[in-house]
Amino acid sequence: MSGVRVAGVGLTAFGASPERTGRDLFAEAGCDALADAGVDRDDVEALLYGNFMGELAEHQGHQGPLMAEAVGIDAPATRFEAACASSGVAVREGVKRVRNGESDVLVVGGTERMTNLGTAGATEALAIAADDLWEVRAGMTFPGAYALMAQAYFAEYGGTREDLAAIAVKNHEHALNNEKAQYQRAIDVETVIDAPMVSEPLGLYDSCPISDGAAAVVLVSDEFAAEHDLDASVAITGTGQGGDLMALHDREYLARSPAADEAAEEAYADAGVTPADVDVAEVHDCFTIAEVLALESLGLCEVGEGVTAAADGRTTKDGEMPVNLSGGLKAKGHPVGATGASQICELAMLLRGDHPNSDAVADADTGLAHNAGGTVASAVVHVLEVMES
Repeated sequence: MSGVRVAGVGLTAFGASPERTGRDLFAEAGCDALADAGVDRDDVEALLYGNFMGELAEHQGHQGPLMAEAVGIDAPATRFEAACASSGVAVREGVKRVRNGESDVLVVGGTERMTNLGTAGATEALAIAADDLWEVRAGMTFPGAYALMAQAYFAEYGGTREDLAAIAVKNHEHALNNEKAQYQRAIDVETVIDAPMVSEPLGLYDSCPISDGAAAVVLVSDEFAAEHDLDASVAITGTGQGGDLMALHDREYLARSPAADEAAEEAYADAGVTPADVDVAEVHDCFTIAEVLALESLGLCEVGEGVTAAADGRTTKDGEMPVNLSGGLKAKGHPVGATGASQICELAMLLRGDHPNSDAVADADTGLAHNAGGTVASAVVHVLEVMES
């Protein structure tokens, strides 16, 4: 079984780019990833591509071949859809293909174009990741769904709006030096608390923005990296995926995310590491409460303690376990089809030392990516480690 190296990464800026098409965005990310890897397009054997709402945002399905053409790749291309975990699932498939010897070189990534829909249109489009029959038709949107999860968490384990606000403050602070981030400005707890309420207890600054953007990674086998003398020191050594019931009312727990528990357990076992080995993490913080649930599912905090991790300084840039040094979905942005791949990009740069926040984790050799779909009905976790080139 071959090891899997991250040979190159490419990211567009995340934010509002309503004038750009999805293919334009992915062409930038994909071409940058290939240039970063130093890999010829003729060596690429397939494109694995994540996208969620292309039919709604651009009236465009069958996006795989379209995006391969945009990047100049003459190879089979497949689209993966798992709501906000779409490109995380694509990365997982890429890891499996390289490991089993099916492929030596893959381009894996994703794109989402959202801002052209406007706030109401994007909110409606995102809602189709919930149960249409029992949730969407009753008026459920994801701010409301995650607010229910936050209320359940507070009732079960405690916590305050100020605790959640500290997460938003931390992630905005981390995004200050990230030129790809949508929001590069500092906020404070008072600003978060005083902002308009979206769905109690979640306010405007507890919520990630609507974003356009693309991300791509070039995955190669150990053998290809060695034969072509590639500078590919970061490997994906663990991968895991979990699932849960779609509708919140069908679940046993609202204050836990079993799908992420399963994905993390599988990824850790696959890599042969434990939560104690993790030096830095990128987690799916579509809302501040989502970061809390992620930390606990990943074993980075005990159950009931994740809510105070940011306020206590444990997950800040200078803390014992820096989380979302990119700014996370909260400040970096969340073009949903691109998010899972973008987390791999950010971690690879952090671990190889060319990220704006690499100084905060200069001695790090193990990173963890957590990507969730919907109200965590889908979850994908990857372990990245620094290896010898």
